[in-house]
Amino acid sequence: MLKMMKLKEGAIIPERKTRGSAGYDLCACIATEFILEPGDFIIIPTGLGVEIPEGYAGMIFTRSGLGVKHGVHVSNGVGVIDSDYRGEIHVGLRNLGKTAYAISPNERIAQLILMPIFTPDIEEVFSLTETERGAGGFGSTGR
Repeated sequence: MLKMMKLKEGAIIPERKTRGSAGYDLCACIATEFILEPGDFIIIPTGLGVEIPEGYAGMIFTRSGLGVKHGVHVSNGVGVIDSDYRGEIHVGLRNLGKTAYAISPNERIAQLILMPIFTPDIEEVFSLTETERGAGGFGSTGR
């Protein structure tokens, strides 16, 4: 069970639109339309708080329709909500497109996906195990 709380009037509890949907659509909790000009970014409130279960993190991803059709993306690539965060969820959006985009009140602006996380203790070492790839970086396995 995912516990979610409305922190502002007008907030919309997200839902999965189909049985196979991986994410919960997050909606803009704004009173009036906002125009996001090309190259600009904004932080949009959702009016929601969430209780992410321990051992998981909430990942905020771009909605494919906004990204592909309009060039509007989550501004930090992927937002991360830690399991101990209890404040309001906000979504940073950036317009990478060539035309202005109007964000409407209650519009679905991003999607929240819960993912298990692994946080082992860190051990400082002075060498790492050898592999066939070694230190080959960007593009090294494609040739």
